[in-house]
Amino acid sequence: MDTPTQTKPIIRVCGMDGGYGETVILKDINFEVYEGEVFIILGGSGCGKSTMLKFMIGLEHPFRGQVEIDGIEIVNATEDEYNRALRSFGVMYQNGALFGSMTLMENICLVLEEFTNLPSDGRQAIAQMRLNQVGLGDAADTMPSDLSGGMRKRAAIARAMALDPKILFLDEPSAGLDPITSAQMDELILELSRTLKITFVIVTHELPSIFTVADRCIMLDRNVKTIVATGKPREMQAHSKNPWVRQFFNRQASEQVS
Repeated sequence: MDTPTQTKPIIRVCGMDGGYGETVILKDINFEVYEGEVFIILGGSGCGKSTMLKFMIGLEHPFRGQVEIDGIEIVNATEDEYNRALRSFGVMYQNGALFGSMTLMENICLVLEEFTNLPSDGRQAIAQMRLNQVGLGDAADTMPSDLSGGMRKRAAIARAMALDPKILFLDEPSAGLDPITSAQMDELILELSRTLKITFVIVTHELPSIFTVADRCIMLDRNVKTIVATGKPREMQAHSKNPWVRQFFNRQASEQVS
C-alpha cells in the first residue's frame, strides 16, 4: 500500500512502560499513527502485542506514559473524557466477542442504544448499513453461533463501526481463518480504508496479511521489551539492520548468510 498523504497523527503513544504486577512487558514505547493509514503492531508470541492494544484502548493502564487518541489523552482521562474518546474508535476482539443470545442486528443496535438517542428504526437502519458494508447484509437476523469464524469477525467489525468511528482496532483479524477467508478479510480492510477513510490499528503476526494491507508497522521484541523496527514491511524485510527482524519477515528458522 502507499503511505497516506495525511501527515496529522491521530494516535500518539509516548513514554509507555507497562505490564502486570511486577512483570514489565513493554518499556519506552513511542510511536504515532497517522490519519487514514493501516498501521500494524507485530512481533513474535509473547512480545506484548495484545497488551499494547489493551493499553491503547484503555482496558488496562500502563505503569507510565501517555496514549492520545484523536486529541484526548486517555491514560489519565476523566470518565467524561474517556467516554468522548470511545466514540472515536471501535474494537474488534480476536474472538469477536459478540453476544451469543442476540442476533447480529441486536448486537449492533445495543451499541447505538447505549451511546445515542436514536429511535429504534434509526438504530436498525444504521445496523443494516454496517452489515451491508462488511458483506453480511442478509444475515441481520442470524445468531453468532450460526456463522463461520470469518463471518463472526466481519460481524464484530460491523459492530465496531456502529458509531462511525475514525479508528478501528483489530486484534488478530486473520487468526484461525483459512487462507481464502483470510484474504477476504484483507480485502475488506482495504475496502473500508479506501471508502470510509478509517484509520486501522491491527495486531497480527500473519505475514501475508501484513504485506497486503500495511502502510507501516512497528515490531516488538519480547527480549528487549520494546520496539525494534519501524517502517514499511517490504523495507523492513529487505533492509532492517536487525537480523531478527529480517529473519521474522523472511520466515527463516535462522538468519541466512549470503
